[in-house]
Parts: sequence; C-alpha cells; structure tokens
Amino acid sequence: MRYEYDPMTDILLIKISKGKINFGKQSGNTIIHHNKIGFPVEIEILDASREVVEIVDVMLSKRKEKKKPTSIVNCR
Repeated sequence: MRYEYDPMTDILLIKISKGKINFGKQSGNTIIHHNKIGFPVEIEILDASREVVEIVDVMLSKRKEKKKPTSIVNCR
C-alpha cells in the first residue's frame, strides 16, 4: 500500500494495488477507483485534512473506550 498527499488540492491517494483504473464510485468525499473486473485499485479522499482528522478522532475514541479501567468487585 502506498500513500500520496497533495496539499494544494488537499487530496489523499491510497494506492491499494497495481492495476489500471477502469471506473470509480464516489460516496461523499471518498472515491474508490476499480479495475475492469471491479477490484479496488486506489482510494481517493477529497478534503483529506478534515476527513482524516475525523477518522483518527473515531479511532482514538474507540481506543480510549477499550482501555477504560474496569472496577474490581470484592467477592467474599
């Protein structure tokens, strides 16, 4: 996997595999480019500086939830 970021356009390109792009499907600020048999070749994230921060925020909040200390119950 390879990453490329263009700060002028604020686009993050994630190259998943080598292959020729045949078509793309866009959902919001994400475009998934596929080869002719439908396998993903690259993921393009528009407005990447904002989108990636949101992704990282979700990941960090889930990590914090996982690490919350559990209470110890004294069973005598």
